[in-house]
Amino acid sequence: MLRFGLFSINAYACSTPEAVMRVARAAEAAGFESLWGGEHVVLPDPQMPPSPMAPTDRILDPIVALAYCAAVTTKARLGTGIIILPQRNPLVLAKQLASLDVLSNGRLIAGLGVGYLEAEFRALGAPFADRGRVTDEYLAAMRAIWTQTQPSHRGRSVSFAGVQAHPQPVQRPLPIVIGGRTPPAFRRAVQSGNGWYGFALDADATQRALDGLRVAAQSHPRPAELGPLEISITPGRGVSLDVAACGTYAALGVHRLILMPPAKLDLGGLERYVENVGRNLIGRAEEDHR
Repeated sequence: MLRFGLFSINAYACSTPEAVMRVARAAEAAGFESLWGGEHVVLPDPQMPPSPMAPTDRILDPIVALAYCAAVTTKARLGTGIIILPQRNPLVLAKQLASLDVLSNGRLIAGLGVGYLEAEFRALGAPFADRGRVTDEYLAAMRAIWTQTQPSHRGRSVSFAGVQAHPQPVQRPLPIVIGGRTPPAFRRAVQSGNGWYGFALDADATQRALDGLRVAAQSHPRPAELGPLEISITPGRGVSLDVAACGTYAALGVHRLILMPPAKLDLGGLERYVENVGRNLIGRAEEDHR
């Protein structure tokens, strides 16, 4: 059955303690399976394409915000959608994600991607041109520290041995979702991801992305231990969603729709949005499934 997530649990009006608590609890009560937070450490000032946000738009760190969600919910899964991996220290990030998985009793979905705002990379001193290779290496290093009895990794950007990092994630393995719509992102999802996340896609764009994933799977063998690739999609804000539209996504092979509320809603508007989705989409989808 199609599952529903809620995007922007850490941004805009949903970026204060009261708002995060109220919206997270309302979403869980409404039947949302998961809560998702995106990431921008800094934003270009003045705003310039392709930045989706204005310089002063509010966005909390997703790991911090999701840890807060973990404390005020009991069953909703907690997704990073996405963390920009090459901007992070991989061992520090591995510790943060493992900590969140422990504190949430195994509810984390770790969404990772390469990023696209050069100004953000430049401000953080992170390699923009080489971000794809760095992402692959960082992901391998994180998996090593999470899974190996004697963790070690040797690469161009990170090397370590003779160290441990505990506690390890509750989930074995910790689910990794890869974001991005380029051939390298599709290859990364096929080779290294438990899932793939497509952002702001209508049904036609979703079909093209799924075709791209199939092409990648023909050229790059998928490790058996990863299992089937789970597909998560955030429809664009211009996409009109009703039960029939959700069925169209499901028929394409989408497993989860991560819904994005209008950016300018206040807290009351967010709560009404969540309640309406629960009643008109999630509730009706569950009735149809029964």
